[in-house]
Amino acid sequence: MNTEDKTRGYLALAALGLILPLTQFAPWLLERGLDLGLLWQEIVQSRISAFAWADVAVTALSVLFLVSAETHRTVSHRWLAVLGTLLVGPSFGLPLYLWLRELGKREL
Repeated sequence: MNTEDKTRGYLALAALGLILPLTQFAPWLLERGLDLGLLWQEIVQSRISAFAWADVAVTALSVLFLVSAETHRTVSHRWLAVLGTLLVGPSFGLPLYLWLRELGKREL
């Protein structure tokens, strides 16, 4: 796969990783407000929900570790991937970081 295909693919995945989670969270937030107690209650309400959230949490930590560990790479605006991971989730943060990394390769 060439660099241009990877760049487009990462950008498309970042867009999906932004849009799909927000289509679920935004309506919940509009209906209930930022009720962290209720959010936690719904997270631990069932084993499958807790499983999914645990998976997302570990994946988010992995993305944050990757971004901080790759200091040998010149990745402009890597902080955007950290912010995207913390505010949206790893489904957005990881492809965003990979897209930024590919853009950095072009500049070399």
